[in-house]
Amino acid sequence: MYKLKMGIIGAGGIAQKRHIPAFQKFQDKVVLYAIHDIDESKARDVAREFHIEKVFTNYEEMFAEVDAVTIATPNKFHAEISIAALQAGVHVLCEKPMAITTEECKAITEAANLSGKVLSTAYHYRFMKEAQAAKKMIQAGEIGEPYVARVQAIRRRKVPGWGVFTSKELQGGGSVIDYGCHLLDLALWLMDDPEPIEIVGSTYNYVSKGVDQVNLWGNFDASVFEVDDHATAYIKFANGASLLFETSWAANIREEATVLSLSGTQGGLDVFPLVLNQAKHGMLLNSEAVWMPGEDTPDLQQAENFINSCLGLAEPLVKPAEAMKVSKIIEAIYQSSASGKVMSIN
Repeated sequence: MYKLKMGIIGAGGIAQKRHIPAFQKFQDKVVLYAIHDIDESKARDVAREFHIEKVFTNYEEMFAEVDAVTIATPNKFHAEISIAALQAGVHVLCEKPMAITTEECKAITEAANLSGKVLSTAYHYRFMKEAQAAKKMIQAGEIGEPYVARVQAIRRRKVPGWGVFTSKELQGGGSVIDYGCHLLDLALWLMDDPEPIEIVGSTYNYVSKGVDQVNLWGNFDASVFEVDDHATAYIKFANGASLLFETSWAANIREEATVLSLSGTQGGLDVFPLVLNQAKHGMLLNSEAVWMPGEDTPDLQQAENFINSCLGLAEPLVKPAEAMKVSKIIEAIYQSSASGKVMSIN
């Protein structure tokens, strides 16, 4: 069987801890062949550690020798690298978000359509076994038509104190674009990808700009903190559905929470943990899953889906139009917060 030749662009933590180990589990289908980073010494260190054959100082030169790339750079560079790879005829798995702006997402999608190559975005929460089970239950009609979603991706004191996460220029934002995006994407997928039409959002960074910081994920300079550490939004969709959204890196809350609940016309569903809520037989019933198929390894399922998609054995679970919609909503949340206005989306 032909093995996919994979290149990694960006040798930071997300590549070392998630993507590279995941791809190495499928050595019968993929070869981790090349790596690039603007810090050449880091790229060479990672190449030695993971036995990656080639190090490139110019990622465009890599494209001539690989079939696919995984892009694990700061968000600012997602668009330019994705477009360059697709135009060179290379499949692309890009870390979330697809890009910072909707216009960038449109350009990436156009490049993918012209190239005919696979383009997917690393929203790995879709591959969680709870998410997969919830999707099956919804498709089976267990809750009818979902019309209200509630999302909370909230942490008490976990600002990423490494890398460039607090740089607005390089990342485009903070808790919304880094963390909340995962639950937002998952909610849209479970709701069957409704079209957003109106968004009102508010973003804050009071906590992370305060003195005497307590942070569980490393140190950061509060005096130059320039992104959001807490945000809320209300999203209306063309089909009448709505979504209540909250995310934080740092907030004065009792404890962190990962919540995704859906209310439908025939029932409701909580995803974490998975519970089906219905009114049947004159009773109110909450049905909890005591076992479900799958493993708690969404990184591996994501890698396998991308590999198989590139080899023509599967379809990408995350489609370009879906990833672009997430970025469109995130952009509107930031615009609404900055302007103090409700944003209409065409």
